Amino acid sequence: MIRVNLLPYWEEKKKADIKRQIIIASVAFAALFVIIASVHMYMVTSVNSLEDKVEEAQLRLQQLTKITGDIDKFKKDKDVVQKKLKIITDLEQSRMYPVHLMDTFAADVPEGRIWLTSLQETGSILMVEGVALNNPAIAEFMKILETSGTIRSVDLVSAKQVIISDVKLTSFVLSCRLKRA
Repeated sequence: MIRVNLLPYWEEKKKADIKRQIIIASVAFAALFVIIASVHMYMVTSVNSLEDKVEEAQLRLQQLTKITGDIDKFKKDKDVVQKKLKIITDLEQSRMYPVHLMDTFAADVPEGRIWLTSLQETGSILMVEGVALNNPAIAEFMKILETSGTIRSVDLVSAKQVIISDVKLTSFVLSCRLKRA
């Protein structure tokens, strides 16, 4: 039997074109959906990975901040210890200075001609008060002090005559600049 298609062929072609367009649109939509879903999954995994890296970096930052704080504390403690050691060293070096100074004065005072009544040290200035038989004894004492190793310079502040036990003596005040080692 012979089949005869009485419908025009273009309608058949039209239907086939519509089916093909629907299939192509469906495939394109499915491909687009797959692409969007895969891009979304990639972005989600990238964001999660970056968030993990940020958390690790924050933990590392906290650890390093703690270490830095410890280092700063150790530096401050080191500075405090160094200052204390310097004070101890300075005290140790100057511990014998007053004894040495008194020994110098005891050796340098002309016996029987000068009597010291007061020694007062203020920084690098030593004020010496005493009584002498006469002015030449004071001058000799000043020269002796200037040649000693502990006195840099000696200045006469005042000298006046006083009577002690019916004897005329000269009261004096000297200002001495000390040499500190």
